[in-house]
Amino acid sequence: MSRAFPQVEMQPIYGVCHYLIGVLHSMFFRGDIIGVENLPPAGGFLVAANHTSFLDPPFIGCQVPRQIAYFARKTLWKGGFSTWWLDSVGTIPVDRDGGQDVSAIKRVLKAIKDERGLILFPEGTRSIDGRLQPAKAGVGLIACRTQVPVVPARIFGSFEAYGKGAKIPRLGTRVTVVFGKPIIPADYDVPSAGKERYQVASERIMSHIAALNPPTDAVL
Repeated sequence: MSRAFPQVEMQPIYGVCHYLIGVLHSMFFRGDIIGVENLPPAGGFLVAANHTSFLDPPFIGCQVPRQIAYFARKTLWKGGFSTWWLDSVGTIPVDRDGGQDVSAIKRVLKAIKDERGLILFPEGTRSIDGRLQPAKAGVGLIACRTQVPVVPARIFGSFEAYGKGAKIPRLGTRVTVVFGKPIIPADYDVPSAGKERYQVASERIMSHIAALNPPTDAVL
């Protein structure tokens, strides 16, 4: 993998978007990027992060030097350019209102089998005030089913830059991304928890996210 231009190892459309979003972040939301060395260089893995803004998926994803997959609600597939783009970058459609989405889980398992990464948000939706929210069981389900390392990540400043209810992004707001050390399955999966297994896993993963802090000299 090219360290200077990891995009050459990615699918063309994804690689172009990865590069352009990285440039956008460095130009208008320049913040610190900490812990990239914690991201696995090979094999399937999950990135689990807090969620306060629409900026979170692209700004976290553009710092991962490997192609990863994202979830998006099925209603975004409306045909035309949006459908073409979502499919081109490998986005996984999910039915948020239909309970456990079997087709989405199958695509996740295939992505992991293909040694891809996947970014997930344990809180399930954007925070309305920028604070961490309780974890939901969905991420725990995927982590326990895939049995891969989970890299906790925390993004700082994205709520101030473009939080829920904001009309336009506030250019110049520093957005910092911190990646923690990978959590191995033995540290998040508790099969003996029975019906609460997935919820327990999500809460353990969320606790690692909560423990991440920005560098002490960062201005957020």
